[in-house]
Amino acid sequence: MKGKPVSYSAIHDQTAIVFPNDLNAYGTLFGGRVLELGDRVCGVVARRHSGRECVTLAIDSVKFLAPAKGGDVLVFMASVNRAWHTSMEIGLKVYAEDFRTLERKHIFSAYFTFVALDDKLKPTAVPAVIPQTDDEFRRFAQAEERRKLRLK
Repeated sequence: MKGKPVSYSAIHDQTAIVFPNDLNAYGTLFGGRVLELGDRVCGVVARRHSGRECVTLAIDSVKFLAPAKGGDVLVFMASVNRAWHTSMEIGLKVYAEDFRTLERKHIFSAYFTFVALDDKLKPTAVPAVIPQTDDEFRRFAQAEERRKLRLK
């Protein structure tokens, strides 16, 4: 199976608007809502990379860094950090953008692990990741360290 570069499946600017029904009692975005949206974005990256249906296996290093408020535009950035036999780690960053000023703040980061499935819903092989930039090589190496910790 031929490997694919990170850029093949990466998402750089998927957006969503924070609506009133997305807000908690403090008037900020529900953490579960950003997790749900992030899982969907990362699922698209996993499907693009593997060419298969994929399911979420794990979510690591979830960090809520700052609040988002009603009317903010959420900007999702996700890419495959590394692929193993049937699984892939997808890194996700989410920014909240003020639509008036276009000022962005980093509000959320996490690592999602997906498994590709065959037609019988069994795990199936995925293509390797081919890092090309210094940042991609760094994320590739760090993904292996996170995997070792997950498997302990």
